Amino acid sequence: MSCVHKNVAKWHLFHTEANLFRRVRTVKDPESSHRPIEEDEDEDEENAQYPPEGNILRQMLTYIFEHKKIPTVLPPDKLRPDKYPEQLFPSELFCMECPAGTPLSEAVLITSKAKILTVTNVIEGISTYRRNCHRCGMIYRYQEWTDGVHNFDDHILISHHLSLYLRNSLQTHQAVGSAIEVLQETSGKQFPSKQRMLQAYLSFEALTEHTYNYSCVSCDHHPSTVIMDLHKKGVFNMPVSSIEDPPPEFQGRVSATTFWDMVSLEMLSRGLVPSNRSNPFVVPPSFHNWAPWVGPHTRASDDILNTEYCKVMPAHPPTGGEFNITEDRLIDELLKLKTSGIDHRGSRMDLVLRLQKEMKSRATYDKVFSKIWGASGGWAVVTCPCGIIYGVKFNLRAESPRDFTDILMSMAHLPNVCLYDFARGLASHANGRQPLTFSPNEGRLLPSTEENVKGALEGRARVSLPWLLTKKAVPDKDGHPVTGSSEHYALYDRFHESNTKDPRDSLRKVELVPELRGWVNSQCAEQLFSGMRKKQPLPQHDVSLDPCLFNEEYTSHI
Repeated sequence: MSCVHKNVAKWHLFHTEANLFRRVRTVKDPESSHRPIEEDEDEDEENAQYPPEGNILRQMLTYIFEHKKIPTVLPPDKLRPDKYPEQLFPSELFCMECPAGTPLSEAVLITSKAKILTVTNVIEGISTYRRNCHRCGMIYRYQEWTDGVHNFDDHILISHHLSLYLRNSLQTHQAVGSAIEVLQETSGKQFPSKQRMLQAYLSFEALTEHTYNYSCVSCDHHPSTVIMDLHKKGVFNMPVSSIEDPPPEFQGRVSATTFWDMVSLEMLSRGLVPSNRSNPFVVPPSFHNWAPWVGPHTRASDDILNTEYCKVMPAHPPTGGEFNITEDRLIDELLKLKTSGIDHRGSRMDLVLRLQKEMKSRATYDKVFSKIWGASGGWAVVTCPCGIIYGVKFNLRAESPRDFTDILMSMAHLPNVCLYDFARGLASHANGRQPLTFSPNEGRLLPSTEENVKGALEGRARVSLPWLLTKKAVPDKDGHPVTGSSEHYALYDRFHESNTKDPRDSLRKVELVPELRGWVNSQCAEQLFSGMRKKQPLPQHDVSLDPCLFNEEYTSHI
């Protein structure tokens, strides 16, 4: 507590000699602009709440996110500077939010015990400072990339070299925790906890100005052939039943840029908000604000389809005594029953009621949870035949053709050939939502006549698609930019083509197309997942969902 006599003296001088309290700032004197405030010099500004809360916190993080971007390619001298500064001041001298350019306060010390973490060392005794605007309350902290460091929480700063080291570790299937262990053993220095280091790295990626210009060298941004599969290990422990229904005006489209910017702000906020419980930037899973990822050069627009809420919301209300349920919902509930070992026989109503009853038991809940991919539905992934990912949808419920249709319909150009383990269901669902999405022949290679079916079953049928190799000289109307064809087929991958019992599905075999036979690797998606399971420790069920999505966004082949 400050001295009462000193405060009385200040009050008296303020009324008799007000000019003594007037401050004159100039940007020409860097020494004065970086002079830290002493404890008794200006208690009001020094005692301003930090980290801030409410609107000031949102204003501060938004300013950092919009004006402190880290370049995609860092200059070599910024990756490994010869020396790091010991005192880190914000570069702003005037408020960027006030229209009159209000001068900021003197620099206020946040801590003198901050650490700069590098690949080879932990530099201690670093001082970080902030400045305040007395007019709007805005707070500015040190957030400059030009010194070769990234400020995470004013106490932990990581060098750009270390950030790139962690990025390359993830891209070569090594977890951040393992990489930190290696650094600790090599340097003999103690690093912060693995979870804190992961959060610091993710905040670096959130502030990096990624361009996403990468694409497959063979397929470019618009692949003509795609393979679709579900990554069943990308699951999370979360109460899906507690997710609220979307608002009535929701039309099944989510802004990709807005959603991923919100996730980026959450990553940045972890350096200022100690707990998720009090963090206003947390992005909870929801049906109306949960965007799939489709590359910016691949998608048709910024609005991405996500109609997963339709799995649990019938298109029409029940009528009479009939319990009306969507096909997606029935598949979802039936899948839960079959995989968890609960009796799946009976009417539609029986299936739903039986599962609801059994889930009240904690033992049954744990069993169901462990067998149904951690309650969430895994990751629906769309790749080209080269194994490059073009779209990912993070399912909240069990997989269905609807998830892959959302991704395909969000693309600027629908691929000519789509390989999927339930091709018939994909074509039926897509054509039900938008007629002739898969045509001709409802996505089959030939009309479903008895003669054609017999020829396909006996291995005699052949359907040549020469435009897969050479673009049509005269492209079709609305033809694909790579092939020039407007034909779209839904075919089975080699591994699942014998699972169907419908003879007409023999007309969806990849082997019928000479241009695809022996060339397209219909198992590339499963091989990609297999490699991830072997080489990269996946998130555990108790890990927060958003950091894992954010991590996957920046380390996938998108």
